[in-house]
Amino acid sequence: MSVGQDRGYDHAAVHYDRDEELLAVAVPFLEGGLAAGEPTLVSMEPERAELLRGALPPSARVEYLSTRDLYARPAAAIKSYRELMARFVAGGAAGIRIFGEIPPAAIDTSWDWWARYESAVNHAYDEFPLRSMCAYDTRTTPRHVLDDVARTHPFVATPGGGHHPNTGYIDPLSFLAGPRPMTPLPIERTPPLADLADPRPADARRAVMAIAPIDLPAAEVDDLVLAVSEIVDNALRHGRPPVRVRIWADVGQMVVSVHDTGEGPADPFAGLLPAAHSIGGRGLWIAHQICSQVTLHRDETGFTARLTAGRPW
Repeated sequence: MSVGQDRGYDHAAVHYDRDEELLAVAVPFLEGGLAAGEPTLVSMEPERAELLRGALPPSARVEYLSTRDLYARPAAAIKSYRELMARFVAGGAAGIRIFGEIPPAAIDTSWDWWARYESAVNHAYDEFPLRSMCAYDTRTTPRHVLDDVARTHPFVATPGGGHHPNTGYIDPLSFLAGPRPMTPLPIERTPPLADLADPRPADARRAVMAIAPIDLPAAEVDDLVLAVSEIVDNALRHGRPPVRVRIWADVGQMVVSVHDTGEGPADPFAGLLPAAHSIGGRGLWIAHQICSQVTLHRDETGFTARLTAGRPW
């Protein structure tokens, strides 16, 4: 359970600038979980996973998870972790410990939805007796990412077992409802290949299929077609006209933006958690499961959802 706060999920950030500092936080944390008989897991890139493995006793019963499998998409990561923790609790676990990191490649190319993930999990995992630490290498992590890390972690962990409340933490409802930047992808600096006004979902589907580059795998095109159809339907049903759909495509990549002049979904967790009965939530949930990246943006002109296939960064 947490320290100094009545909550199920204890979510701490770790900042380090050398391997020794990482180990000084991770090893006591993991050994504490093992001593307490708790399921104890590591989800780090292979190089750092091996560093931790080498610092622990050979007999340590730590489970090592593949970041490549877990961190393909934030919504999928939340779903996978919730299923994993539910199995532990069903098996009698009174506590769970995870030491992990978001892969640097994801930070570099798609931080926005991972920032939303880091905030949303404070709610999504709160029903579980979980303590987790998220490690960030300050030598390579951009400043704007570290700023978001400070806003999304209630605690900060330091070497030697230090565990401190984070005064910069912002609760998920406030963080997720706030405006998020949407940096244009390189392809968006070129004219779109299609610019549709108030299209029906079928019109948007046909446009995506007609423009899709031949080297983009058919499965990814199909997923994008489905996601675009759902988001356009959301905009027409729940947004405010006019609805504008723009499509870019080049070798191995597609980007589609759907904009309307409404305020966007009221549910701050839309897309990251199952939709339940929230208006427009189902389409965003589907898009977050199947697109390469989803970016949501609110400004004075309305609400934009940007969907990608391939690797347009």
